[in-house]
Amino acid sequence: MTERKQGRRSAQDAEKTKCDIMCVAAELFCELGYERVSLRNISEKAGVSHSLIRHHFGSKDKIWYAISDGLHEYMEKYMGTIIEHMPKSANANEKLYFFVVHLLAHMLIAKQPIQLIADAVRQEDALFDYFIDRSGELQKIVFAIADEYNEKHPETPVKIWEIKWQMIMFAHGAASMSPFLKQTWSDETTDYDQCLLKHWDMFNQMMICRFGITESQQVKPASVADLIYDVPCEFKSE
Repeated sequence: MTERKQGRRSAQDAEKTKCDIMCVAAELFCELGYERVSLRNISEKAGVSHSLIRHHFGSKDKIWYAISDGLHEYMEKYMGTIIEHMPKSANANEKLYFFVVHLLAHMLIAKQPIQLIADAVRQEDALFDYFIDRSGELQKIVFAIADEYNEKHPETPVKIWEIKWQMIMFAHGAASMSPFLKQTWSDETTDYDQCLLKHWDMFNQMMICRFGITESQQVKPASVADLIYDVPCEFKSE
């Protein structure tokens, strides 16, 4: 019985060590970029030996893929949470609006995914292609809502990939050029959170017009953080 407990504890400790390494590596990849990060950088910041990292992961690219898998799994859960909170009796235009403005809010607060994507674009195609997912079940749900919208509004059809591109631009702009973001509204406020809210609202207003959202259907948060759902993010390695 004692041996089993020790075995479980040992496995839990090993999983925690892997999780800690991935968290540190993710921070370094976002801060420095994939090419400039070495296993030695990761080992020094994580406070573990170089050989231990090689034991758990083998190489830098395997750490990167493990991080990407973890973030992908988390984003799937998060998008599922948005869909769960979506007004069930709403029309397709309101559902699409609700989904995209909430998803952008998360992308503005949790910057690691967009930072990793932006860095992957600068690397070999294999890294970037890893982020392109057209087959997920949640994506099918969103595309089905878009199809419903397009049937009702054939004169103004929506393309999900265009909306996705707009979200990427807004998210990446906030993540990579925050000094410009703060300068844009410097005559109104010095509070970064309020600047971020104004940045989000630019996209929000575009989507209100794009989907014909009425006053009563509009999302009006006091801060971007008010739109975030509590979905724990934990890296897990295979």
